[in-house]
Amino acid sequence: MSSLPRRVKSEAKALTSEELPSFLNSSSESEEEEEEWEPKSKIAKRPCLPKKNEAKTKKSAVPRPAGAKKMVKKVAIKEEMDVSLPIAPVEDNRMQLLKHREEDVGTKPKNLNQKPEVPKKMEINSFRGKNKESLGSDEEPSTSVPVVGNQVKHEKCEEAFAFDEPPSKKIKLNACPEGKPVKNLGGNKIKEEFEMNWDIVQALSEITNVEPWVCANLINLFQEENTIPFIARYRKELINNLEADALREVQQTLEELRTVAKKTHTTIQKLKKEGKLSGCLLKALLNCRTLEELDHVSAPYKTGSKGTKAQRAKQLGLEPAALTLLQNPVELNLFSYIKPNTKGLANIKEVETGVQHILADIFAKDKDTLDFIRKLCQQRYISIQSTLAKVSSKNGNEKDINKFQLYHEFSCNIKNIQHHQILAINRGENLKILTVKVNIPDGVKNEFCWWCVNERWRPKQFLKPEFMRILRSSVEDAYKRLIHPLLCREFRSKLTSDAEKESVMMFGRNLRQLLLTSPVRGRTLMGVDPGYRHGCKLAIISPTSQILHTDVVYLHSGQGFHEAEKIKKLLLQYSCSTVVIGNGTACRETEAYFADLIMKKYFAPLDVVYCIVSEAGASIYSVSPEASKEMPDLDPNLRSAVSIARRVQDPLAELVKIEPKHIGVGMYQHDVSQTLLKATLDSVVEECVSFVGVDINICSEILLRHIAGLNANRAKNIIEWREKNGPFINREQLKEVKGLGPKSFQQCAGFIRFNQEYIKTFCSSKKTELGSRALLTKAGALGKKKSKPTPCAWQQPNPLDQTCIHPESYNLAMRFLSLIGGNANDIGKSDMQQKVNVVIQREGLEGTAKKLNTTVHTLQLIIDGLTQPEGYDIRTDFDKPDFKRSIVCFEDLSVGTVLTGKVENATQFGVFVDIGVGRAGLIPMRNITEAKLSKVKKRRSLGLGPGERVEVKVLNVDIPRLRITLDLIRVL
Repeated sequence: MSSLPRRVKSEAKALTSEELPSFLNSSSESEEEEEEWEPKSKIAKRPCLPKKNEAKTKKSAVPRPAGAKKMVKKVAIKEEMDVSLPIAPVEDNRMQLLKHREEDVGTKPKNLNQKPEVPKKMEINSFRGKNKESLGSDEEPSTSVPVVGNQVKHEKCEEAFAFDEPPSKKIKLNACPEGKPVKNLGGNKIKEEFEMNWDIVQALSEITNVEPWVCANLINLFQEENTIPFIARYRKELINNLEADALREVQQTLEELRTVAKKTHTTIQKLKKEGKLSGCLLKALLNCRTLEELDHVSAPYKTGSKGTKAQRAKQLGLEPAALTLLQNPVELNLFSYIKPNTKGLANIKEVETGVQHILADIFAKDKDTLDFIRKLCQQRYISIQSTLAKVSSKNGNEKDINKFQLYHEFSCNIKNIQHHQILAINRGENLKILTVKVNIPDGVKNEFCWWCVNERWRPKQFLKPEFMRILRSSVEDAYKRLIHPLLCREFRSKLTSDAEKESVMMFGRNLRQLLLTSPVRGRTLMGVDPGYRHGCKLAIISPTSQILHTDVVYLHSGQGFHEAEKIKKLLLQYSCSTVVIGNGTACRETEAYFADLIMKKYFAPLDVVYCIVSEAGASIYSVSPEASKEMPDLDPNLRSAVSIARRVQDPLAELVKIEPKHIGVGMYQHDVSQTLLKATLDSVVEECVSFVGVDINICSEILLRHIAGLNANRAKNIIEWREKNGPFINREQLKEVKGLGPKSFQQCAGFIRFNQEYIKTFCSSKKTELGSRALLTKAGALGKKKSKPTPCAWQQPNPLDQTCIHPESYNLAMRFLSLIGGNANDIGKSDMQQKVNVVIQREGLEGTAKKLNTTVHTLQLIIDGLTQPEGYDIRTDFDKPDFKRSIVCFEDLSVGTVLTGKVENATQFGVFVDIGVGRAGLIPMRNITEAKLSKVKKRRSLGLGPGERVEVKVLNVDIPRLRITLDLIRVL
């Protein structure tokens, strides 16, 4: 996530009660300040601390010291990480969990008026020095990396992750990533660039239902440009062990809030320049939390519009009359405003109407009034209703109209309506097939009008009957003309926004399940891209994904028997017993053809099986530049057959080549925000590739792009380095790659793997080569010219590089190994598991973590890395493709038939299962219960995901509409 530009950190005097926020200074003052600012890329940000319950007051011009620029540079300077920081001995009162007690979260700072001073560099260092002395230990940090070769530089963090209460917390700092007990540095307050009347941490916590201290930490982590996979795996204690989906939701919500703040301040500056900004308007704008609220408040002041009724009445000079009616009605005389020759003031009726419009505008923009009506609506039955549009019923396409049959006469409470129903209604409305409206009961209007007249806007003095009539009319006009439409827009916008987010999250969950499908290793596969006129394209690939043979056979043009001989010959020649068929055009006929030959044992002695795989996106990929570069001599039609076979052999490596939205496992993905969809799906791909890990010496450039912290350019540089210098020996060598800075290395290092057997073989061969060269040089055969030593001459393989342990924790891992009496060369062996179990059973996980002065999460990650077998793949826990030998027809189905199938797609209303009859059956969501799901497998949610094998029973077969309803029996 790109962080917002940082402002200058400089010493500033505390604001007095007569100062205004900086964005309200006169234009001349702001111009003078801007002349002295450094470019944004060079200066650090000084976010503004939001102030609650303080009036915005005028700011006096503070003369800037002559050496301001120099001060800026000093603050923004980067220093090398001090790897020799001592670690504090663990005390009982310091080892506390990061999670706060509920009473901790609600506390406020003692003095809101006091502005925190920015500490100078010297003061920070002295604080750290004192901290070292007080904690007192000469022990090396558990996760520091030995200083060899190129040392990674880290920017010192002036503000550590801070929480809201005094107890010492075990917190990860840039200088001490394994977690170090530090004092609380300042609560959950986060300084933002754009200051609002609400606190961003509290707002983020309320929207996402995540604890405030976790939100504060996440804002800091995202601000430092940490990636979601890195945070989810290596910063668990800072985020209360949240999963990647929850982190993505927080990140998106944070972006939305910052967008609102930025747009608000742009609007304020624009209105100030035009001279339209008043104190009340400023307060209303700074209270906005959503773009809808901001548009509602700022709409009347937009230039180019003819203005609202209230604005036109104000231009006629009726605003004093409206304000007098509320504050001092005894002195009001409306007849004095009559001007017979002026439109809008010609008679008493027009004057009263103008006053009414101004009052209605005041009521509709008042925060307390809007809060009351919103709270009232939450307690009442608000429904959304859709009906068949009159225009579409006359001249619409009957096929399209029938698609929305469920919504021709539909009504539902907005609290209970499902996300997919909202998206369906919106699509029908966009196609002008449906008419949609929100129904708010009359009781809401009546109670609201009574409250306004008798409570909120009750005049301070007695009102004459005619003035009381104007007041009541103003309230009713405000509700009918301004507030009711606003509420309807808000309800529709909120429902649509939530539905879109859920749709995108559902797509992300399905995509993750598909990408993490278990690979089929060690098999020679035949990929078949079915077709009629242009034949079926065949591609045979080796267990290492090399293309062995490609061909075209015409199975559906009367040559089936002749082509069977060719297929049998190819299968026997390459000892291939697995056929992978794409699910596109002619899939059913091709499946029936192979099933018939298999049943007749035509391919004997081979026991041939086949499976159906989604070919979504294969055609798009086959004509892409990446495919042309990878398979330059192959026809695009044959490339798709290769892609289909590789999707079974290694689904992750093949599917990352295709744009995620083309994979087709979503719901209404074309109706949602494409920006949000792309960002989420790219993040899911990055998460999957990173968590699985890649072998740096054999993986493709396309796969490398999706590792956390890397991009297309860095991946290209890594491949070029590998081609020039040979294979990477250890993770430290990544620092030599051009464009791979300290931050990128930190983010990607833990997800990159090294095959130790391959590295050892390579290094031993190089040593032999170097030894022979040395002998030749001694003998004088090579003359006086000395060859440059290869990297292998000084680089040594590190056994920890094959694990998920991050380099920042290598020191801690070695200390843990010495504690259990283990050896780094025994990683993944049964002996290692036994030694770990002995220590953990004796001292417990928390006790061992205390002994090593680290956190439980970090220790658990180290244990996992040391005990997982060599070549461990998290995808082995997921399902493999469903291999078959026979076929079932649609006509063969009957109610009660029990079948096995594979989940094809998951939605919010049910799960689609491929049961091998050409049409996917639907298991409604009500038939998926927790009791029917596997207890062994870890689940992110109650629903099933693509690729899972299930046993189902047929409940209903609708032949005219080709629909099959299923019941879930169990997950296989």
